[in-house]
Amino acid sequence: MKGGWHEARAAGSYTLARQWPPRFDVSADARFPAVRRGRLARQIRQDLWRALKGLRGFSPVIQIAAAEDGLTVTAGGRLPTNVPGVETQIRELLQDPAHRARWIAWAKERDA
Repeated sequence: MKGGWHEARAAGSYTLARQWPPRFDVSADARFPAVRRGRLARQIRQDLWRALKGLRGFSPVIQIAAAEDGLTVTAGGRLPTNVPGVETQIRELLQDPAHRARWIAWAKERDA
């Protein structure tokens, strides 16, 4: 646990969750270029939380897996009740060009 968040690293994957074990009651997927997984996950988690903080009981989970051409990000989390439209909100956040540009810039590998 790091700063109240559970982090799990395995070959080709990274998971960031508030509660363990992670659970996706709602989720959406998106593709990203190869960048630092931990930094990407934290940035997405922050904006996901900001977008859904009004949902009582929501607990975010970000899971990132290596793919042939970059990364697959699954964002979402626990939600004790069914709330229509939440998956659409998550999908729209993951596809928002301004957010994506900021997340990718922050998570890019830095030259030494």
